[in-house]
Amino acid sequence: MADLSKDREGDGMGAAGWVPGIEAVATYRRRWLVKDVVAGLVLTTLLVPQGMAYAELAGLPAINGLYTTVLCLLGYAVFGPSRILVLGPDSSLGPMIAAVVLPLVVSGGDPAAAVALASMLGLMVGLIMTAAGAAKLGFLADLLSKPTQIGYMNGLALTILISQLPKLCGFSADGEGLIEETRAFVRGVAAGETNPAALGVGLFALLLILVLQRWLPKIPAVLVAVVGSIALSSLFDLGAHGVRLVGPLPQGLPPLTLPHASWDQFGLLLAGAIGITLVSLTDTISTASSFAARTGQQVRGNQEMTGIGAANIAASLFQGFPVSTSGSRTAVAEQSGSRSQLTGVVGATVIVLMLVFVPGLLRDLPQPALGAVVIAASLSLADVPGTVLLWKRRRMEFLVSIAAFLGVALLGVLPGIVAAVGLSVLNVFRRVWWPYQAVLGRTRDMQGYHDVTSYPDAERLPGLVMFRFDAPLIFANARVFRDQIRELAKSEPKPEWIVIAAEPITDVDITAADMLESLDNELNAQGTSLVLAELKDPVRRKIDRYQLTHTIDPEHFFPTLEDAVAAFRTRTGADWSAPE
Repeated sequence: MADLSKDREGDGMGAAGWVPGIEAVATYRRRWLVKDVVAGLVLTTLLVPQGMAYAELAGLPAINGLYTTVLCLLGYAVFGPSRILVLGPDSSLGPMIAAVVLPLVVSGGDPAAAVALASMLGLMVGLIMTAAGAAKLGFLADLLSKPTQIGYMNGLALTILISQLPKLCGFSADGEGLIEETRAFVRGVAAGETNPAALGVGLFALLLILVLQRWLPKIPAVLVAVVGSIALSSLFDLGAHGVRLVGPLPQGLPPLTLPHASWDQFGLLLAGAIGITLVSLTDTISTASSFAARTGQQVRGNQEMTGIGAANIAASLFQGFPVSTSGSRTAVAEQSGSRSQLTGVVGATVIVLMLVFVPGLLRDLPQPALGAVVIAASLSLADVPGTVLLWKRRRMEFLVSIAAFLGVALLGVLPGIVAAVGLSVLNVFRRVWWPYQAVLGRTRDMQGYHDVTSYPDAERLPGLVMFRFDAPLIFANARVFRDQIRELAKSEPKPEWIVIAAEPITDVDITAADMLESLDNELNAQGTSLVLAELKDPVRRKIDRYQLTHTIDPEHFFPTLEDAVAAFRTRTGADWSAPE
């Protein structure tokens, strides 16, 4: 994740700070022009088929993917801070959009109603994102930890894959959720509904994409697959063999339309918009950080939110739907020599020219080929190696990832994102509730004091126990801390001092303060003193404010562990000894 604390947009930078497009135009260099135009032309070859395919993934007409692509590119060019990021319809958002919109559309499936609701969803995402950017809430991207992101994306990849298999085979299959969709697909195959011609052209496109991406990554695999599929469609007249084709697209762009929805639809739309905003924000900050590190740019997280918000609002006003940053399209733009957002503007312009002058260009494109484009994208979302690494390196994080995966796969995309966020928060809470704890000792070969679990031969002072608690001391873990100290007080030989190595304790709340007061009284009655060393100044000031020094002897606070040890040795004459 990027360091959003360095985000300074809008701080005395004037209009250019809030509208980066002004600065981009003012600082544009002529020598970039040819590279930007060429990169824009190359990018268009990916924008068109992916925009159409991801629109259908969202349950919307393919043409709306092109409308969305054009407007979001123009909106981000004006308000987006990055010179390189490319926005557009996204495979990870498609199922979320479908999960929100399709249940609200009356049975029979009215495409116009679905488009209207998707546009309203895009407007809501744009407004939420823009408001969050103005409020500097970019840190919300951190609500999805890497393990939950991996699990969520794996679940999403499987969900997308299963949903596109019927299209690849040339038939339709309806089902609620992954299990029902899988059953519907299997029933369709068993009933002989597979169209051999559709399956053939779909597998051709899919294998071509995967082979080119693996062995010839510089060749635009999606473009080659689309052109090849259109050629096969024309050569073998696949439409006459029952293969669904895209058909001619509407000419031109749609009129400016203000999205609207009824009040009874508002609740589900808002819930979906919040989930989409979080996923889009996380994806954008991650992608922006990755490309910024390679180009030496600084990620302006809050302005990124404003840029994405503007892109979503612009798309929503012209029959578009929610968008996010695309890592694959951004990589294509970068590899093609892109230097600025003019690349996206060129891509948008070429799409407009196509819709105005040659709307029938893609009429013979088979629908199974679009399904293949989506399936290839879903495979790129999955991170099996990352999941294996989690298993090898940290089993608890692996279990969190699997839980997020199951949440998406079994509960659905929207409940899955809620589950993923909840798991991230619970995982943080778990670490605070039961943090790492260690008894410390001295080793002759190393400075300082170290965990006796890692260094079992470490020496200790008879009558002194040094204990480290690696978390803020708050209500959630106060009982855990108290119980551990009580156990240490029972050890042999009986400790006179229990010294808390308090540097990792970054906070002490009221609940913990009350616990420390009663614990100190309890230990004093047993002849053991509670001693604190290395307290940070802000925490020490809280201790004073809680008046704990009325209970804990002020002389039992030391700036370092060395000072505490020296004071104990002076008082008792104890010397270091090896463990028995």
